[in-house]
Amino acid sequence: MANIRDVAKESGVSVATVSRFINQKGYVSKEAKEVIGRAIKELDYKPNLVARSLSTKQTKLIGLIVPDIMNPFFPELARAVEDVALTYDYTVVLCNSDEKAEKEIHYIETLRQKYVAGFIVTTNQLQASHYQNLDIPVVALDRTIDASIPTVSSNNKEGARLGTAHLIEQGCQHIVCMRGPTGLGPADDRLDGFLEAVEGKEIVTHIIECPFHFEQSEEIARKFLSEHKGIDGVFASSDVSAAGVLKAAHSLGIIVPDELQIVGFDGIALGGMLSPGLTTVAQDIYKLGALVTRMLIKLIEEIELEEKEIQVPVKLIIRGTTRSEQ
Repeated sequence: MANIRDVAKESGVSVATVSRFINQKGYVSKEAKEVIGRAIKELDYKPNLVARSLSTKQTKLIGLIVPDIMNPFFPELARAVEDVALTYDYTVVLCNSDEKAEKEIHYIETLRQKYVAGFIVTTNQLQASHYQNLDIPVVALDRTIDASIPTVSSNNKEGARLGTAHLIEQGCQHIVCMRGPTGLGPADDRLDGFLEAVEGKEIVTHIIECPFHFEQSEEIARKFLSEHKGIDGVFASSDVSAAGVLKAAHSLGIIVPDELQIVGFDGIALGGMLSPGLTTVAQDIYKLGALVTRMLIKLIEEIELEEKEIQVPVKLIIRGTTRSEQ
């Protein structure tokens, strides 16, 4: 197997020049680039990535930290991140934190020891200072960490307003907002959008805190719907929670959408597979993943960012859990 010295000998240049060419660090003349490139191809040379990482203190690894891989939103997001990263020759390491700070710290420290190039973070378990002190590029997705850390997110407030307004337009008079966890940025924004939509309307509203988990959402919804008669609309802050409401309604004999209309938030593929199909406020999940990955790679490669905060529009997708006409 050819090594860097073989490439240097074949090219007629120094080992240092070949190293600069491979690592893209320092000046290499156009002529040298051409001969080195030919030598690498002819010798079928494969760089020693371990040695390279020890030399440069960096690999082409990206850490993607998600709070809950069981939530279908995050696998769809991870697919987009991986697709885009591969086009730039980066490899993604997926880390599931289970919304636990100690797990997130473990992943961060482990990948730092392996000279990870940067992190995409979709959690908010740690203080902003923890990320700022890493001395490694970090970008936030879906959840703002700090103004100093570049962020890509959806317009959560406007999305919740759209979804709730749709329920009102379809005649709902007694609406429940199954909001996400308090203190979680997207969940707080979606609650604000809900409140904005119902403000000044002659509508009875309830607000329930609910985690983004199917089984817990189902249990919370079943208990609430069985104890409160006359609920005719539910705005859920995630599609997973909305799916839990749909199952709870079915178990209680409540007919959707005739007796209860449901709107979710996320736009995951699962929503279209339910029966009836889930009306939802759809995020452009693939675009979110693609934008945040390109943003991180620019930081890694020391390219100036045109924008440090990007907000992606959302859209309402109407399916079978709401009535199409009123």
